[in-house]
Amino acid sequence: MLVETIRYVRHACTLIVLALALSSPLEAAVLNIVAIGASNTFGLGVGSQNAYPTQLQALLRKKGIQANVINAGVLGDTTAGMLRRLDSAAPKGTDIVILQPGGNDLRFGVSKEQRAANIAAMVKRLRARDIRVIVFDPEIPADFYQWDHIHFNAAAHAKIAATLAVKIAAEAMARPAMPTVAQPSSPPQP
Repeated sequence: MLVETIRYVRHACTLIVLALALSSPLEAAVLNIVAIGASNTFGLGVGSQNAYPTQLQALLRKKGIQANVINAGVLGDTTAGMLRRLDSAAPKGTDIVILQPGGNDLRFGVSKEQRAANIAAMVKRLRARDIRVIVFDPEIPADFYQWDHIHFNAAAHAKIAATLAVKIAAEAMARPAMPTVAQPSSPPQP
């Protein structure tokens, strides 16, 4: 009787291990990205659906990267404000932070040195939490601004999203641990 019970348990365990090995994962891991910034990250003037964080998420998913991009842009924010809210804006489980510091510091009289120190402090804090940081602070061409010459237009948001998607996708291909999903063979029908 004992021998038969042991055989039965071995057989059941073998079947369970085999089933687990041959089954697909229940759910692919999600790459959690937070875009921190001010009104340009928020999408002022173009709407949240056209802001670069929303477009970035769509582009990454088209590339087969299961990504969730949170827009943590706050109107009128400065780098000091971003630094204060950094830990709540990038909660546990965040993989990448895109930091777009913007120009409010200079408009509100904060020195370039203080702005640089705040950015460095944010990068240091995030890296200490093993969060990858992309500081996105390039010179934007004049024709990529809205009428106010402060806020990005839709073309700028699209370009920023495309640039970031290429950068993040390249890293995903270099690191097999990055969450990806299979590409559909044809577009889904409505």
